[in-house]
Amino acid sequence: MLVDKKIIESHNADLMVKHQKKYALLKEEMVGVEAIIEKLVAFQIAIPSWALGTGGTRFGRFAGGGEPRNLEEKMEDIGLMHALNKSSGAISLHIPWDIPANPKAIKNLAADYGLKFDAMNSNTFQDQPNQKHSYKFGSLQHVSKNTRQQAIDHNIEVIQHGIDLGSDSLTVWLADGSSFPGQLNFRNAFNNTLQGLEEIYKALPDNWKMFIEYKAFEPNFYSMTVGDWGQSLLYATKLGKKAYTLVDLGHHLPNANIQQIVALLLNEQKLGGFHFNDSKYGDDDLTVGSIDPYKLFLIFNELVEGMDARSMNHAKDLGWMIDASHNVKDPLEDLLQSVEAIKIAYAQALLVDVKALKEAQLNLDTVKCQEILQAAFRTDVRTIVAEARIRAGAALDPLHLFRAADVRAKLIKTRGEKSFATGL
Repeated sequence: MLVDKKIIESHNADLMVKHQKKYALLKEEMVGVEAIIEKLVAFQIAIPSWALGTGGTRFGRFAGGGEPRNLEEKMEDIGLMHALNKSSGAISLHIPWDIPANPKAIKNLAADYGLKFDAMNSNTFQDQPNQKHSYKFGSLQHVSKNTRQQAIDHNIEVIQHGIDLGSDSLTVWLADGSSFPGQLNFRNAFNNTLQGLEEIYKALPDNWKMFIEYKAFEPNFYSMTVGDWGQSLLYATKLGKKAYTLVDLGHHLPNANIQQIVALLLNEQKLGGFHFNDSKYGDDDLTVGSIDPYKLFLIFNELVEGMDARSMNHAKDLGWMIDASHNVKDPLEDLLQSVEAIKIAYAQALLVDVKALKEAQLNLDTVKCQEILQAAFRTDVRTIVAEARIRAGAALDPLHLFRAADVRAKLIKTRGEKSFATGL
């Protein structure tokens, strides 16, 4: 491990006096800090195996060096992150990019890093080497029964890989859709997809969940066969109690009210999980909280309120994962920033005076409602988040320590300047 316990302890010792002064003042002024810290310590965000390398656009990709060349090195990077923040204790695998050659060895390696396996992700949006049937015109929606069966078989294979590793959920994202009017029969595409999902659903173990992800556009721009939360909810409802909608923050048209979507899905007990990122236009896959931190807070406000209304466990009852593309930043630095932004928004949402807000809503006091929410959002909770890290055994300032320890340079020395992460 490039950053071990002794390095973290030394880093914390240098910053501890200043932190303790800030925390002491904050604790005197703020009610319920201990309960918030307890929730923050328990809250873990899964890191996807494809996010450890440099991303790109359709015009090019510029690798940063020291990228993980295989699954073991990807796990090493996530283990490093988790050592720094103690909030990245899960990895979400993408198949076939990251098929474990020896599941038992990979499972043991995960345990060494303090990681568990989160949702497994299938891939029917690409053609793989030696693949018999092409997904150029869709997978589960395809007019060819053989192509649809190939996609079904792949998802069932992914479930089996997950069983071997101790995962308990499958995320299905489909690039299926159409680029031009008349290209696709919408009803047939929906029914074909539903039939395929039903076959995959039958293969789920009893304790598993299926997450059905949606996306408004891209790679198809005229229609998407799972194009919005309503379509995803329709599939999930028809499939049964183990099927849920997965919300990716970037998979919406501009100005979509994601916080309302979250509230309604929670109300229907069909919200399964999240892919966190940020965007200015659409599926920009930017660092969480980098564009609109207030919206992220509002989403978390609905999450906390809705989960508490159903007595749900914040840390365990939904799937939490980052899904971003690191085109110009160091991927590990970007991910550390994203995890920090998520924890900050969560802490701010926990500060909302729920009783006062409900009273203001009943009294139709719009001004008071706004003041209550913005008071929580404008509270600087970074010291609380840092205190939670300290208690979990992490670094006071993970990003600062990552740079101070010159981690990227050490990774480049080990892996090479021109190493490329697999799958991207």
